[in-house]
Amino acid sequence: MAHRSWFPESLTGQRVVLRRHTPGNLGAFMRWYSDAEVARLTRYQDGPMRPEEIERFFTARALGPESLSLAVHIRESERLIGTCALSQLDSDNGSALYHITIGEKDAWGKGYGTEATRLMLDHAFGTLNLHRIALSVFSFNERAIRSYASCGFVIEGRAREAIWREGRWWDEVSMSVLKGDWQALRDGADGASTERATERPTERPTERPTERSAPGAGIFGRRR
Repeated sequence: MAHRSWFPESLTGQRVVLRRHTPGNLGAFMRWYSDAEVARLTRYQDGPMRPEEIERFFTARALGPESLSLAVHIRESERLIGTCALSQLDSDNGSALYHITIGEKDAWGKGYGTEATRLMLDHAFGTLNLHRIALSVFSFNERAIRSYASCGFVIEGRAREAIWREGRWWDEVSMSVLKGDWQALRDGADGASTERATERPTERPTERPTERSAPGAGIFGRRR
C-alpha cells in the first residue's frame, strides 16, 4: 500500500499540472474507457470497458491507495485530459510500473503525455528515491513508444505476437528507465536518448499477418 504522505499535492510543469483524482472525475473515465480508440491503446481485451468495469477501475486505481494515481490537467485551462499512475510498488527493490492514458483525443500528439511522464519520473526518482520504473506498450502504439524513449525509457524486450488487433498479431514491448538514466537526461549528458532503444519500435512492413479463426484476447522505495 502506498504511504499517503508520498502522494504529492500536485506536480506542476510548463503545460500540465498533475493532481489527485476526485470522485467527480468518474464521468471523464466513463467517456475515455468506453471509447474504442482509447480502448485499443490501453486494453488487452478487444473492445471498450463496460460501465461497471470502469467504475470498479476508477475506484480501485484512481481513488484507491494501492497506486499513486494523478489526474492530468492542462495548466492554462485546468481541463482534465488524462490520468497517470505508479503501481505495483516494490519497496525492497525500489521499483514500480508506470501507466498513462490521455483520454481526450484532441489532446493527443501535443506533448501533454510526455510532460506528465517527466513529472512523474521526477517525483519517482527525485522525491521517492525509486531505482527503476517499467512499463509495457503495444507495438502499434508508435507515438507512445517515441514519447517514452524521449523520457529515457529503453526497450528491454518484447512478448512476441501477444496482442490480436485488426486481423493480425502485434508484440507487447517492455521498456524501463533507471534512476541513472533519469539523472543523465537531467544533466544533459544523454541528449540522444531516443536512439538508445536497441530495437526498432515499428513493425516490419514485410510481415504477413498471422491468421487465426477468432480474436481473443506498500512502500515506495527505501531511502539510500
